[in-house]
Amino acid sequence: MTALTFLVAVLFAMVIALTVAVFALARQVGVLFERIAPMGALVNDSGPKIGEASPRFTLETLTATAPVVIGPAERAKLVFFLSPTCPVCKKLLPILKSARVEEAGWLDVVLASDGEEAKLKRFIDTAELGDFPFVNSTELGLAYRVARLPFAVVLAPDGTIRSKGLINSREQLDSLFNAHDLGVPSIQSWLDRPAITS
Repeated sequence: MTALTFLVAVLFAMVIALTVAVFALARQVGVLFERIAPMGALVNDSGPKIGEASPRFTLETLTATAPVVIGPAERAKLVFFLSPTCPVCKKLLPILKSARVEEAGWLDVVLASDGEEAKLKRFIDTAELGDFPFVNSTELGLAYRVARLPFAVVLAPDGTIRSKGLINSREQLDSLFNAHDLGVPSIQSWLDRPAITS
């Protein structure tokens, strides 16, 4: 009987110690999450601001799809600026193809560049981008003041700019979608919001 009582006491102490360890671990995970908070797209201050109406364009494509309307449309739109000479752009192409399928329920993806049409068509062929509407327009890039690539803009169906920024990774591309879903200008602004206190 004494030995059984001793074992129960030991087990009880182990359960309490394990509970304390779990709470401590959960706290450390929370601290770690705050320290490595997701890095959103790098938002710049040039060009039309988030919440403003997008410049309106109707552009022919290089991929034999219907003309693309940049501005008010039936669905939200991701305009992704890229270049055949941009290594990061090429790295992101599989991610774009995946996002185009995954977000097809609410989003159309448009690729935009400027340059010699023959070179862009070769790029479209070699990178297998024929399923994307691909526009060649210097005016579009100038309207958004695109200075560095790859750069992306998410437009709401009413043509307002919901999010935008420089994109270097899948995480940063997803941050534009998350900012759109949360109705905030950027993930950074959402993370930096004041804490709610009771």
